[in-house]
Amino acid sequence: MNSYKVDRDKWATLTIFEQMGNIYVEVGRTFNAKKSGDSKKSEAAMIRALDLFDASAEVASKSNSPKLKEILTVREIFADDYSNSADSTLNDYLMQFALVARLKK
Repeated sequence: MNSYKVDRDKWATLTIFEQMGNIYVEVGRTFNAKKSGDSKKSEAAMIRALDLFDASAEVASKSNSPKLKEILTVREIFADDYSNSADSTLNDYLMQFALVARLKK
């Protein structure tokens, strides 16, 4: 089992666009490894992605943000996609956050 834990304090300094953009990368790694049959890498990336979703949910929860519901919904879709297919329905959705984060730099 992977013991990865994102630095919650540093994560809280990122915008929602940066957070979801980073989640996008881990979701992509998860499904790329799954498609190639590398279950060890896929599981490790999935654990990292879930930790990032949880960290974002914690940030949104502390600020009583309406983003919390969306983060938890996307997390649930990701977990469902991981369990049921070799591909994610979230790729295009999450990529938009990564693009906005990049444009704002």
